[in-house]
Amino acid sequence: MRRRRDSPRRLDRRRRPIYIAGMMTKRSRVEAVLAGSRPDRPPVSFWHHFAPPGHTGQPAVEAHLRHLEAFDLDFLKVMNDHPYPREGFNIIRTVADLARIRPLPADHPGFTGQYEVLSRLARALGPDVLMCTTVFNPWATLRYLVAPPSDVHGPPKLAAQDERDQVITALLREDRAAVKAAVAAIAESLAGFAAGCIRAGAHGVFLSVRDDWVNTRENGPDTYDEICRSADLAILGAAASGTFNMLHICGRAQNFKAFADYPVDVINWADRTAGPSIAYARDRVKPAIAGGVDNLRTLPEGLPEDCAAEVRDALRQAGTRPILITAGCTYDPEKVPRANLEAVVEAARAGP
Repeated sequence: MRRRRDSPRRLDRRRRPIYIAGMMTKRSRVEAVLAGSRPDRPPVSFWHHFAPPGHTGQPAVEAHLRHLEAFDLDFLKVMNDHPYPREGFNIIRTVADLARIRPLPADHPGFTGQYEVLSRLARALGPDVLMCTTVFNPWATLRYLVAPPSDVHGPPKLAAQDERDQVITALLREDRAAVKAAVAAIAESLAGFAAGCIRAGAHGVFLSVRDDWVNTRENGPDTYDEICRSADLAILGAAASGTFNMLHICGRAQNFKAFADYPVDVINWADRTAGPSIAYARDRVKPAIAGGVDNLRTLPEGLPEDCAAEVRDALRQAGTRPILITAGCTYDPEKVPRANLEAVVEAARAGP
């Protein structure tokens, strides 16, 4: 039966969590944190984009399984490197181009590749590993569509603006309603896609949102509320049957509180490089917390002891509130020493 949204994990997190003794499965360890209870040890996971051919098909499945096994991670965040379908257009540059963005059915061939990856992962993992799958929100998707197609992926830059944002700003200036309609059409497509991912075997979505791309001086300070928030919530509504829906707040959030009110099971953000701190968030957000490790500086540039120290500090900041130990976002596997990742896992298992 679907858990009610007013279940104990939605209630006051300041109360001391119940300690669960003994060995636990990966799934029960994560589910304990979602319920506000302290598991046998903090769950830990991290993720990165795999190099081609690990974007699609069986190579993508094998890349995820190798990553999970290499570090004995407690849950799997599934990458989605299948590009959003450019149906009837190549690059969005004009208001007329925006009108070509139409809602796509959930069984569109551009979506089914991810379903197949999820289905194969579900069969390989069985019931004891929770997995959530990446969905980039409609504004991020539009931002992708105003540039030429690319399969280059890496950690996000905290600098908010680039030429893609300039294109969207120009479109907003010319026809704000057309941009809003395009975002709504993408949201309808992604809502169907999110539901399809859960039917394929994902336990939830990993919805990536970012408001510092949106609420600029040129676009207006309330643009996210006007255009994006209802689109985000439509996707999460379609994924409501999932039990492991995670919100990833990318960049430097301008309205962290609004995101913290989203109906999700977990919130992940770059607490080290973008803020707010875990200590600030622990008593202010209802969903479970995932974070603690700096993906942009400490993982690639620090020593193993630096990475372990961040884990211990994150657990101290969390206090009595159980958390998931993760990086703030994706990391560059070409730059991060394996020893640093192993140190994160070992420190999480050791506790504060």
